[in-house]
Amino acid sequence: MFGYYVSLAIRSLRRTPVLSALMVAAIAVGVGAAMTTLTLNYMMSRNALAAKDDVLYAVQLDGWDPHEASDNPSEMPWQLTYQDSVNLLRSDIPTHQVAMHRWGGPISLEDSDIRPFTADARVTSSDFFALFGVPFIYGGTWSAEADQGPVQQLVLSKETNDKLFGGENSVGRTVNFNGVPFTVVGVTEHWQPSPKVHDLNNGHFNESAEVFLPFGLHRTFEIYPWGNTNGWKSEEINSYEDRLNSDMVWLQYWVQLDTPQQIEAYRDFLTGYIREQKEQGRFPRPLKFGLSKPSEWLVLNEVVDGDDRMLNWLSLAFLLVCLVNAVALLLAKFLRKAPEAGVRRALGASRNAVFSQHLVESSCVGLLGGLGGILLTLAGLALIRQLQMGYMDRVASMDWTMMLAAIGLAVISSLLAGFYPAWRISRTNPSIYLKTQ
Repeated sequence: MFGYYVSLAIRSLRRTPVLSALMVAAIAVGVGAAMTTLTLNYMMSRNALAAKDDVLYAVQLDGWDPHEASDNPSEMPWQLTYQDSVNLLRSDIPTHQVAMHRWGGPISLEDSDIRPFTADARVTSSDFFALFGVPFIYGGTWSAEADQGPVQQLVLSKETNDKLFGGENSVGRTVNFNGVPFTVVGVTEHWQPSPKVHDLNNGHFNESAEVFLPFGLHRTFEIYPWGNTNGWKSEEINSYEDRLNSDMVWLQYWVQLDTPQQIEAYRDFLTGYIREQKEQGRFPRPLKFGLSKPSEWLVLNEVVDGDDRMLNWLSLAFLLVCLVNAVALLLAKFLRKAPEAGVRRALGASRNAVFSQHLVESSCVGLLGGLGGILLTLAGLALIRQLQMGYMDRVASMDWTMMLAAIGLAVISSLLAGFYPAWRISRTNPSIYLKTQ
C-alpha cells in the first residue's frame, strides 16, 4: 500500500508542477538556511578529542587573586605557571601528561634554495603525541631527558616537512630554527583538530603547530610564549629566571588518567600539592583545582558563544516561516483534490487511508525539499569558503551526519506541514462532491 501511495504522490506532483515546485522550494530554502547555520555551529562545537574524552583532563590550579570569587572552573586561571607545570610533571600517576605553550620563529636549511619562513611552534613535553593521539609518518618523539635539559631536537609537521624536504624522510637531518641547529627526530602525519581543543587560548580554530620542540629548552634559549600571559599581582621581573619563578600563568597542562583509581590518586596528589604550596605562601584562595574533560573544556571556554546560538534560533525561525508557506500551499493543493478524495471515500476508502495517502505525498515533497536544502547548504558553505572569512573557512564543510540531519529535518518539517492539510482533506464529506458530479 505504501508503494501505491508513493505512486499516487508522484503523479499528483506531476499534475501540478508549478505548485509542487513552490512547495519544494519553500522547504528547500528553509532547510538550506537552517542547515547552513546549524552545520557551522556543529563543526565549531565538535569535540576533536571525542575518542579520548573519558580519559583526558585539562588541569587548572586556583592560585589566583584572593579578592575575586572562585565558585566555578571558569573563574580559575585557564593556564598554569612554569613552576607549577614543572612540579606537576614530576608526578608518576598520569599515563601521560603534557605542559606546553605556543612559540615560533624562522626555520630554514643550510645551503638550500628554500627561503626561510616563520613557523608556528609548540614547546611541549614528550608525551604530547601519545596523549593527543598525533600519528607519525617518520621517526618519533624526543627522549624524556629532553624535557629536562637543552637537547636540540625537534619534530616537524607533515606540511613543514613537505616544504623543507619535499616529503622525504628527514629524520636525522638538521634544520635551523631561530638561527640554532636542531636535529629532526620525527615527522607527524597531518593533524589539524578543529576546534583546537588542546589550546583554546590562542584561537579556537587556528592552525596547529608546524614545529614541536622539547620542554627543556626554556632556560637555554629564554623562550617567551607566543600566547596569553596573565598575572594577578605586581611582581618584580628582572630576569628570565624571575619570570620562570613568578606567578604568571602561560602554560597549558593536560593529563591522561585511564582508570578511576588514577583519577582519585591524582586528585589526592593535587590536593597535597596545593596544601604544600599554601605553606610557602602561595595559593591564597580556598583550595580548589579543576580537571575538565575535552567536552567540558569546550563549554567552559565558550567556543560557541551566545551570538552563534542566537543565529541558530533565527535560522530555525526562518524555517518555521517557510513551513507556514508550505502548509498554505499544501492546503490549497489538497483542497483542489477534494472531489477526488470524496469519490474515494464513497467507494469505501477510510479516512485513515485518505489521510495516509496525503501524508505520504507531503513526505515526498519534504524529501525533495531536503535534497534541495542539502544542495543549498553546500552552496552556502562553498560561498563562505570562497569569501575566505578567517577560521570559518576551516569549519564550512558538511559531513554525512549533517546531510542525514538535513534530510531528517526536511521530512519532519514536511510531515508537520502536511499533517493539517492531510487531516483536513480526510474529513471532507463525500456526499457534497458526489452531488456535484
